[in-house]
Amino acid sequence: TRCGRDPSPWRPPADGWRSGGTGRSGAGSKHGAKRVTFPSDEDIVSGAVEPKDPWRHAQNVTVEEILNAYRQACQKLNCKPIPKVFKQIQDLKDLTQRNECLELKGEKLDYKSCESLEEIFKRVQFKVLDLEQTNLDEDGASALFDMIEYYESATHLNISSNKHIGTRGWQAAAHMMRKTSSLQYLDARSTPLLDHSAPFVARALRISGSLTILHLENAGISGRPLMLLATALKMNMNLRELYLAENKLNGLQDSAQLGNLLKFNYNIQILDLRNNHILDSGLAYVCEGLKEQRKGLVTLVLWNNQLTHNGMGYLAAALPFTQSLETLNLGHNAVGNEGVHKLKDGLIANRSILRLGLAFTKLSCEGAVAIAEFIAESPRILRLDMRENEIKTGGLMALTLSFKVNSSLLRLDLDREPKKETVKSFIETQRALLADIQNGCKRNFILAKEKEETEQKMRQSVSMAEIATEDQTQEDEDASAEKIEEENTADDSDSDTEDEDTAEEPKASANTTPPTLIPAITSAVPGAPASPGRCFSVSSPGRGHKIFMVTRVESPPEQQQMTAFSERVAESQTSTQTNIKAPLDAPSNQTASELSTLTSRAETTPALLSCGQDLEELLLDASLDTSRDAP
Repeated sequence: TRCGRDPSPWRPPADGWRSGGTGRSGAGSKHGAKRVTFPSDEDIVSGAVEPKDPWRHAQNVTVEEILNAYRQACQKLNCKPIPKVFKQIQDLKDLTQRNECLELKGEKLDYKSCESLEEIFKRVQFKVLDLEQTNLDEDGASALFDMIEYYESATHLNISSNKHIGTRGWQAAAHMMRKTSSLQYLDARSTPLLDHSAPFVARALRISGSLTILHLENAGISGRPLMLLATALKMNMNLRELYLAENKLNGLQDSAQLGNLLKFNYNIQILDLRNNHILDSGLAYVCEGLKEQRKGLVTLVLWNNQLTHNGMGYLAAALPFTQSLETLNLGHNAVGNEGVHKLKDGLIANRSILRLGLAFTKLSCEGAVAIAEFIAESPRILRLDMRENEIKTGGLMALTLSFKVNSSLLRLDLDREPKKETVKSFIETQRALLADIQNGCKRNFILAKEKEETEQKMRQSVSMAEIATEDQTQEDEDASAEKIEEENTADDSDSDTEDEDTAEEPKASANTTPPTLIPAITSAVPGAPASPGRCFSVSSPGRGHKIFMVTRVESPPEQQQMTAFSERVAESQTSTQTNIKAPLDAPSNQTASELSTLTSRAETTPALLSCGQDLEELLLDASLDTSRDAP
């Protein structure tokens, strides 16, 4: 048989077995002819239907056609059209690409209203679809999510503040997350994700889809839902931002799940845990996972999690291990001066922190001094938030002094108004210190901008030097190859006599060596200070993408001879092109034996001119090529 089964275990019924028009009845007969047959392969498939094209209605469509289709759908479903939809569709300009937004925030969408929107989605795609606070129920949410998945209607979807989408709504949302290839952002703030709905979402997140940003603030995911989500996200490779604020996450089971997530997932870059109940015990779990984040996590927000100075010890121990964490926000926690002292050593040992939030952390001047020590030691800190703390004259002095050695801090947020002091004159002192701190930030900003511009110019000059050197090297190689070919041809035609062979030998040997590049001599060094002598820079592009700069300071009696020498060398340059001149600022007291080299990024093949070549020998060689009278 086709199925490969043995038909012998089958037993005929009491009234006989009939197959293919023949059979038997009665129990007295022995083995009869029993067969199981299947139709041929050609007869199994009766037909095939091509899948429907979801965009067959979107070809050469106009705004008026979209509005008419929406009106007819509303009439058919006996629902009232939404004026906000009409207005936004009328404003559409380009229907061939994704439009910016369809905003339905605050509109009450029942099932019929959602069904009528299909006439819009089958003709137009959007970047943002805002369904916040639209009172969606299970039926309406299921219909909308199916449409969004089928028509790829949006890349950013906001379903926040919809408290009644229920299990079927979340099930359709999970199917949409798993199947769509365009959805990148999902905002489900204040939309409850309870125990019976969480497994669907967790199953969708286990598969690395297109979703990169997920907002689940105030979604009630503490307990089993968080466990399912964290377990699924360990295998997710695409999610980059996870927002879990205001979920009443506790310092035991929930924090342990977050710590395990950080141990296994190195793709999440932003983890927002603000306004939860992590506590110091939960921070210990989080820090255990933070130690494993060699790469990945960039921003960690622990704002208002009832942390104290005891938890700062765990954080200080984890910071030296993290190599990717750039932003750490500890605001609205009772860190205190003692906590900052514990945290300081970990911050100094860390090599990645760029932004630190310490707003309303119960700091005083003592804590500000510890932070000033960190500022002085850090070459990379960019922003520091210390607002809503009792930092007075002593702390401000320490912060001001830290700017004398720090050149990276661009923004230091402090309270604008001075704190109350027992000595009234200290109020003005605080104002002056605050102004000095702002001036230090401005100075660092200007320095950073100048440094960036200088680096950009250096990159451009290096790239131009590489291009010019490659062109010159290629031209020299081509010319050398042509001369060698010509001489070889001459050797073949004129090899009858020994005298002709002897005459050709030196010429051939001269053509087989790399062409000699005549140094380019400039009459002055750009940027050099005025001096009694005269500066001449000799730049020579060597082979292997190396550039050498030779600078000589001539005394006034030699100026006339040097001028004649430069003119002769300039004449000799017309036969050999030198495309690169690297400027070098030469001090006025530079001696004739000083030699500096600038090496561009390239391969290190042997250069024609050696870095250690003495300047006098170089100039002597040049004089032999041009004139006996040159100095």
